[in-house]
Amino acid sequence: MFEIVSKRVLAPRITEMKVHAPRVASSAKPGQFVIVRTDEQGERIPLTICDYDPEAGTVTIVTQEVGFSSHKINSLELGDSFVDFAGPLGRPSDLLDLPEDELKAKKILFVAGGVGTAPVYPQVKWLKEHGVDADVVIGAKTKDLFTYVDEMKEVGNVYLCTDDGSEGFHGMVTGLMKDLIDNQGKKYDHCVIIGPMIMMKFAAMTTKEYGIPTMVSLNALMVDGTGMCGACRVSVDGETRFTCVDGPEFDGHKVDFDEAMRRQNMYRDNKKSNPETHKCKCNG
Repeated sequence: MFEIVSKRVLAPRITEMKVHAPRVASSAKPGQFVIVRTDEQGERIPLTICDYDPEAGTVTIVTQEVGFSSHKINSLELGDSFVDFAGPLGRPSDLLDLPEDELKAKKILFVAGGVGTAPVYPQVKWLKEHGVDADVVIGAKTKDLFTYVDEMKEVGNVYLCTDDGSEGFHGMVTGLMKDLIDNQGKKYDHCVIIGPMIMMKFAAMTTKEYGIPTMVSLNALMVDGTGMCGACRVSVDGETRFTCVDGPEFDGHKVDFDEAMRRQNMYRDNKKSNPETHKCKCNG
């Protein structure tokens, strides 16, 4: 059993939990994910690792409530336990493979939308620990939906934007990205984008305009998390990839976002239902 040692609400329907999982914490790297189950009858839910502490043996996850299973996770309280907490799974961020001198020479921009701020955080934190100060654009519909802003400010240079103008730049993340480059003289040679699929599509189109190599995280497509169910199939540069075993990060300029969004919508109704009445159709 994997005990919840801390819990806090970050925003409406968004909850952070620290879970005691020493083996996962000792091996976790930025960009990876875990699969959790609340109980023996629970659905397998892939969640991106948002932080980890090998000394304390804890792994931090953030869950946005969108349906039955995510509600079940967020209903757990301090001292409750997950029956399963498997990981770390998936490929770590490509930034971890770069030689130190090459890494420190890069000007890196992160773009986070909505709950995507949480999985961006461990990458920015890792870079800070290795002497790299990254810029981070965080977007939300309104200021009340921001998460991890204070934590991010401790490890990166944060720029906020809201759709309604309630805080920071008034507009979409793409508008703020263009403002940083065109009006504030920023130059970037690498970008990582994590957030809603439609946001990643247009943010990646923006970086393509400027010739900035870009990685996106397609973790929202994952269902089974092992590559067996086929739900996370995505076309990258015309070839089929599986998000959970080949990713979750891919070249944002080569991802077929329209196909990915169609696939995501196929499972939207199932995710809002009781998983006992909607099972994954494996190999479909």
